Amino acid sequence: MKILHLDTNHPLLIEQFNAIGFENIEEYTASKSEVEKTIHMYDGLILRSRFTIDKSFLEKAQNLKFIGRLGSGLENIDVDYARDKGIFLAAAPEGNRNAVGEHSLGLLLALFNKLTKANNEVKNGRWDREGNRGTELDGKTVGIIGYGNTGKAFAKKLRGFDIEVICYDIVGGVSDENARQVGIMELEQKSDIISLHVPQTPETLGMINTEFINAFQKPFWLLNTARGKCVVTEDLVTALKSGKILGAGLDVLEYEKASFEDMFSQESLPEAFQFLVDAENVILSPHVAGWTMESKEKLAQTIVDKIKARFS
Repeated sequence: MKILHLDTNHPLLIEQFNAIGFENIEEYTASKSEVEKTIHMYDGLILRSRFTIDKSFLEKAQNLKFIGRLGSGLENIDVDYARDKGIFLAAAPEGNRNAVGEHSLGLLLALFNKLTKANNEVKNGRWDREGNRGTELDGKTVGIIGYGNTGKAFAKKLRGFDIEVICYDIVGGVSDENARQVGIMELEQKSDIISLHVPQTPETLGMINTEFINAFQKPFWLLNTARGKCVVTEDLVTALKSGKILGAGLDVLEYEKASFEDMFSQESLPEAFQFLVDAENVILSPHVAGWTMESKEKLAQTIVDKIKARFS
């Protein structure tokens, strides 16, 4: 088996593939068009998000048997066409779920306690205790939308708080000891915090919009560590201005490129993004919720294990 690696990852990936007799070729700088010229030579492909694996690319990958993506989803791959060609697809949501759960909790507590605002003020010589009075999480209801790997990990992190955790998912029977599954009406009625943990699909694109937001009975806080394009930023900004959304912790943004590797490639970014930058009740991070020292190793091991189970 000859494997092409398009992104740098934890060294265990290549080490363990070598150990089972795979030939590993590292190509971290070639353009997509350049890779397309040689992809027919490979049995396997390993990547994170350097470019999209679309139908045109896959048509040239005549001998490809598997694609391993070191991340939680497969949205940068034409999944349907790949499966039609009999290509085994392996993602690694198990590898970074704990990291996402911890990051989500960090965003929530930082928002409730105004930590970024207070930090910036103190470092600039301003000592405003009353203006940085926080809000306690105890007694609140956290609604988790999407109760898979990362949703469950976040719920587990919330167990030490005196709160109610509910979850909403299109799949039935996903509740566990950490969250009770509810219908959309109960989610809208009870939630003080909404945390998004869904994949990017045609159904989830733009799902957090004005209609969705206004259906909630109470003003709420929004966390998004899933995919940026699931939230309509202009509608989020409108809700922040009106107070319908009390604050937002966003690890992902609608304006990210499909590769997830860089956002600031445009000469000017939308006005709605500038509002998020300036808002004291918004915390932003650069798509790093699942990006820890530990998850780097876990992601690689997860992919190795799935491919070894299938092909060795």
